[in-house]
Amino acid sequence: MARGLLFDSTLCIGCRQCEQACSEGKNLPYDDKIAAEERTSAHKLTAVRTHGERFSRKLCMHCLDPACASVCPVAALQKTAAGPVVYLPERCMGCRYCMVSCPFGVPTYEWHSRLPYVRKCDFCQDRVAKNEPSRCAEACPTGATITGDRDELIAEARRRLAEKPDEYYPRIYGIEEAGGTSVLILSAVPFEQIGYPVNVEKTALPQYTWAALKHIPDVVVMGTVLLGGIHWLTHRKEEVARKEGRP
Repeated sequence: MARGLLFDSTLCIGCRQCEQACSEGKNLPYDDKIAAEERTSAHKLTAVRTHGERFSRKLCMHCLDPACASVCPVAALQKTAAGPVVYLPERCMGCRYCMVSCPFGVPTYEWHSRLPYVRKCDFCQDRVAKNEPSRCAEACPTGATITGDRDELIAEARRRLAEKPDEYYPRIYGIEEAGGTSVLILSAVPFEQIGYPVNVEKTALPQYTWAALKHIPDVVVMGTVLLGGIHWLTHRKEEVARKEGRP
């Protein structure tokens, strides 16, 4: 069964232990300066963001049908059956199409590295594959982040909405966004108020990718014909010029 992550922002206290656990697990630096950065980057794969008295988290949403994987020409990004969208650096050629295609603005780039790679949360794929909680979920002291089977997490989120309707905005973020994501979010307020984009297409974005790519053969054929015509005209002019004795 595909795994998922449920972040309940009503339970988040902004302690940032999820950030620290993630950084330590990925051998990334973490100090007070990095903790104060409320954005993801090549050295910070998840970020707690402050919205007055409320908090949210930014991390890879691990789309069910990820746009980043669909646009990658070398399959450096792949969706696994277990749930995580993983990155294979040995395949990456640095085109950064994934960064442009992600509707959540997640993948980042090691701009200052001599041998740069794309960086993003991999949902602790080494742990999730063994049905263990992600590092961020294990570190969370309030249960604001939990992991488990995605369908069971959806059922749990719906149970919370039904039991405490006055404490939650009545929707689960991630069920429909970009065709569905492995990360699900609950909030006390509309999601845009805690930093989540709400204009994301409900259709899985790779459908748009394939709609564009299916026309590539036509473009190639037409381009070949056009270039062939230009080539013929150019050489025809040269031939006529030679026969007329012109340079």
